[in-house]
Amino acid sequence: MTALYDPDRSITGLVEQLATLLPARDQMLATAESCTGGLIAAACTDVSGSSAWFERGYVTYSNAAKQQDLGVAPALLDDHGAVSEAVVAAMTRGVLAASIADWAIAVSGVAGPNGGSDTKPVGTVYIGWQQRGGQADVVRYDFDGDRGAVRRASVLAALMGLRQRVDAL
Repeated sequence: MTALYDPDRSITGLVEQLATLLPARDQMLATAESCTGGLIAAACTDVSGSSAWFERGYVTYSNAAKQQDLGVAPALLDDHGAVSEAVVAAMTRGVLAASIADWAIAVSGVAGPNGGSDTKPVGTVYIGWQQRGGQADVVRYDFDGDRGAVRRASVLAALMGLRQRVDAL
């Protein structure tokens, strides 16, 4: 029996669409990932020829990595926590500052099963997109499921959000 919804197939389809759209606009993507641990970059680079549109990816799992690799201010992390709109916006800015990419995606969240709180329960994920020269657009998601489901949903939402933003140009 075939499943009606296959998130991995949807991810592959979105990557294939981006693999057409971004080079057609002579644009590149770079990523900064925390809870997804490089899954967005892996999905992008699973497609042959991705070097034409995927520039680089950072896995900045620790706060120190966010500071060192992306220039996220310690005060932002102290005041808002790593899983926050402010930090994800700083991550998108940091990716664009450190790369030649035209687009940045940044993700930070609580994939679980541990680490949640009353204000940021397991499944809370912030995803940000920013085009070079523009402002960060950060959205909070509240995903259901286990660690794998939260991470897959985050990858899907990140790629879908980029597709929508590229299409809007």
